[in-house]
Amino acid sequence: MILPVLAAGLGATAIFAQSDLGGTGAFAQDAPAQMPTAESSQEPATPNAATDVVPAPDEVPPDPAAELAKKRDETRAELEALSKTINLSSDKVIALQKSIADLDKSSTNIRQALIDSAARRKTLERQMLESEKKLADLGVKEDAIHRSLHERRGLLAEVLAALQRMGRNPPPALLVTPDDALASVRSAILLGAVVPGMRKETDKLAGDLANLAALQAATTKEKANLAATMTNNIEEERRMDMLLAENDKLNRSNAADLEAEKKRSEELAGKATTLESLVASMESQISSVREAAEAARREEENRRLLTEEQRAQAKALAENGVPDKNRIAPAYPFGELKAKLELPVAGEILRQFGDADGTGHEAMGMTLATNPDTVVTAPADGLVVFAGSFRSYGQMIILDAGDGYHLVISGMDMISTRQGKFVFAGEPLAVMGAKRVASATALALETNRPTLYIEFRKDGKPVDSRPWWTARDTGKARNDS
Repeated sequence: MILPVLAAGLGATAIFAQSDLGGTGAFAQDAPAQMPTAESSQEPATPNAATDVVPAPDEVPPDPAAELAKKRDETRAELEALSKTINLSSDKVIALQKSIADLDKSSTNIRQALIDSAARRKTLERQMLESEKKLADLGVKEDAIHRSLHERRGLLAEVLAALQRMGRNPPPALLVTPDDALASVRSAILLGAVVPGMRKETDKLAGDLANLAALQAATTKEKANLAATMTNNIEEERRMDMLLAENDKLNRSNAADLEAEKKRSEELAGKATTLESLVASMESQISSVREAAEAARREEENRRLLTEEQRAQAKALAENGVPDKNRIAPAYPFGELKAKLELPVAGEILRQFGDADGTGHEAMGMTLATNPDTVVTAPADGLVVFAGSFRSYGQMIILDAGDGYHLVISGMDMISTRQGKFVFAGEPLAVMGAKRVASATALALETNRPTLYIEFRKDGKPVDSRPWWTARDTGKARNDS
């Protein structure tokens, strides 16, 4: 409360010092007529920087959404620059190598370790996205306070000037001489007119400064948390790379056969005109896919022959999260997985099934924006029917999830699985790139971030995937009303 009183007293003293207060007789006769008040002043009114903010005639209030988007872009650029400076210590790398070396090198254990590693990476990536949003929001609030302080910079000048004047010419004591008494009365009258407005503005200024300090402290803390999260994510990424290398060693067959099969699949993809024709050609002409698909269909047929009690036991086992790790077919029918699947990446939904795709048509799938180098996991158990580049989709993976469902995932930078392989839900399949891949599914998107396209197909026809995602992963796309 000291600052408002000082400011008011100083403002009054400044006015008092500018007028001739030496003649007490003149004051007694003319004071009522000369008292400077808002009502009696005949001078043109001028904006007061302490109390009035007069916007420019063409000034347009800032758009909060655009301001937040701009701040997010700035924050993201800062974080990408920060990520390039983070490295794991040599001790941490040695510890990772030892943990992989000590792992039982069975296929089941390696794949489970990969699933666990991918889950940890997705959690860390979600945390980074949340931190990014928090930092952007804090930045917008800081900018608003800075603008407010800038607009009221006149108040700061008045307070400082008043403090300086008061230090040089302090107000007179009340009980000294009659002249001093008159001066004090006059000062009191002026103080009564000035104090309320100065106190209100000074309290507002003090509150803004306190809020600014709190925001800056919160930003510093959030940046420290984010740096730690990014370090943990880099560590997890290195662990996954090592696990993938071990998995490749276990699953490596004849290299020449794999290369020949890869070339053959590329030829088939070049000839195929639709996803249906691509899947049909792969299942009929690529031996690894054909054999795995036939084995999966036999498993599905055997499951249909189970009794109701056996089905209930299998379903309970699967729902408890401990299905057979050596299975070659989905643990349970895909139609029963509604509201149970997790999105393949941690990201922001840009477009949903049925939205305008920017080409005058409706989107046949959903599109998500992710951070660079985000891991892509299998949303459900499935057979990898295709893994590679296909027409305007870019790098693409097609999973046969059973029950006539195929899951199409595209937009990745690097694929870490192969066709003919049966993958489990949560198993890493690919990694996103550093920026958006140019493809037909990513047209007209207002972002340069990496984007992942997901399409569900039932008996060859696209269907809305929203009913399958968990409640945490469902929600409106960014452009929904």
